Amino acid sequence: MLSSIRTNKHISVQEAQRKMEHYCTYQERCHQEVVQKLREMHMVPEAIDHIMAHLINENYLNEERFAKSFARGKFTIKKWGKKRIVSELQERRISRFNIKSALKEINEADYLKTLDELSKKRLSQIDETHPQKRKRKLADYLLYRGWESDLVYAKIKELI
Repeated sequence: MLSSIRTNKHISVQEAQRKMEHYCTYQERCHQEVVQKLREMHMVPEAIDHIMAHLINENYLNEERFAKSFARGKFTIKKWGKKRIVSELQERRISRFNIKSALKEINEADYLKTLDELSKKRLSQIDETHPQKRKRKLADYLLYRGWESDLVYAKIKELI
């Protein structure tokens, strides 16, 4: 039973750096995630700065690459709209420049096609018979997923 108890031992800067290299290699990370992980490891601010500089210089960490990967993934897999993607990237303290660069990864034709498919699929799942309530439910669903309101209401007008 003692082996399952986690001890609060201090680790060296080199060991923490190695762990962060693996952490960043496994999946694209933003600076905020890595700093948070290092804080959880009880690293002092000077060590965090040293490790972050190393990760950036060795290209383990790259916020533009992270933002592009994030935008592509959330759009392709989760079918998020641009507003939700921007909001999530801002929450991770990604620069405005990198956010703009990331949004360029989303093809406009694919974006509109995905909105169309998502709208039709969701509309077929709404049991409501009253047209206004159907419109409201569809709009709420699409707006929550971060699709722009002008596109959402144009799509609803087209479908209902």
